[in-house]
Amino acid sequence: MENTENENLIEVNNLKINFNTYAGKVKAIRDVSFHLKKGETLAIVGESGSGKSVTTRSLMGLNADNAEIAGGEILFHGEDVLKKSEKEMQEIRGMDIAMIFQDPMTSLDPTMKIGRQIAEPLRIHKHISKDKAMAQALEMLKLVGITDAEHRINDYPHQFSGGMRQRIVIAIALICYPEVLIADEPTTALDVTIQAQILKLMKELQEKIETSIIFITHDLGVVAGMADRIAVMYAGKIVEYGTVDEIFYNPQHPYTWGLLNSMPTLDTQSGELSAIPGTPPDLLDPPKGDAFAARNSYALKIDAEQEPPFFQVSKTHAAATWLLDPRAPKVTPPAAIAKRQAQWASMHNEAGELVRPETPVTPTTTFDDDRE
Repeated sequence: MENTENENLIEVNNLKINFNTYAGKVKAIRDVSFHLKKGETLAIVGESGSGKSVTTRSLMGLNADNAEIAGGEILFHGEDVLKKSEKEMQEIRGMDIAMIFQDPMTSLDPTMKIGRQIAEPLRIHKHISKDKAMAQALEMLKLVGITDAEHRINDYPHQFSGGMRQRIVIAIALICYPEVLIADEPTTALDVTIQAQILKLMKELQEKIETSIIFITHDLGVVAGMADRIAVMYAGKIVEYGTVDEIFYNPQHPYTWGLLNSMPTLDTQSGELSAIPGTPPDLLDPPKGDAFAARNSYALKIDAEQEPPFFQVSKTHAAATWLLDPRAPKVTPPAAIAKRQAQWASMHNEAGELVRPETPVTPTTTFDDDRE
């Protein structure tokens, strides 16, 4: 799907995953490809059930027992992790690839002091003494912003607020300085103010630890100031990918239009929010053609007959929609999307190159980092 180069830490190529259920075979991931470069943040965005979490859990071999790899490969430093044994994966999990789960309330062991929980990956992967592991755990607690860390390292999870627990979960994930950090909706259970603090913390720690991040979310607004690139998923497939500016200000897929239209911004007037009509398709029997066609008011006749390929918009931007076919009729996107595209066009040439660098594009979000 994308041009990949040697510096890629992770390359996912044509991944297909099914789940065997009593009702039949659920085709959860249907030919997904993407890559992650060293030091960058890739956001994977989509509705619940789009396949975001299944895709990334596959990187760590954490899918359910009824999951079946139907095709493709996941390369980490050129080696296919899908072919590794459970013992080999245990050496990778927490050490090379770590994960932050979405609910800090249930991610921690309530019976174990948080210092021991942070130190545990060091004891397992680096085989260091308990005293050295606890000393490093204390430093990590300070790094993630836990005040009075010397005393709080002996506290239990229930003695911390939700935001503080998420900081502890981040500390556990980063204690071994992994090359890749997977953040599975890490701010969903937190209020907006705490969300901003956690996102700011993750960005700061990424620079200090030099890790790459795969950020999973259903909220485009959350990743506006976090990601370098965005992949939009729908019904087990990536339907559009590009840089943050390209997705926010020059979106091409009608599903991306719908996601952006449903996102409140600082400019949103009362009553203006719109929802994407309908529901995602049943992946026990995926529809023929474009899976989004039934919910797409811009659907063409061919959408019901043939699945669209990716059409390249720029070197870094592509979308799988027949609307980009040169033979397709021209359509007018929703007013809010047209406004975004007009702003993009005023700052870029036809090749997508920035021609007015003195006026940077800044995505508008539901909050900003100064509001803590």
